[in-house]
Amino acid sequence: MRRVAPLRGGTVQDHVALAEIELCGELIIAASAAEERLSLESIDEVLRVAEARAESSPEE
Repeated sequence: MRRVAPLRGGTVQDHVALAEIELCGELIIAASAAEERLSLESIDEVLRVAEARAESSPEE
């Protein structure tokens, strides 16, 4: 049987996991509001792919 270590006061936050959950929620909302399947471009827009690429690319 696997045991989980108890939390020691305060909350543990995984900022990467929280950001992923937020993006998944936004994608679910966009998909449920769409009348048809989301295009790859629409998905990229919801997930802010262009912004992430711009932030990770080296400055010229």
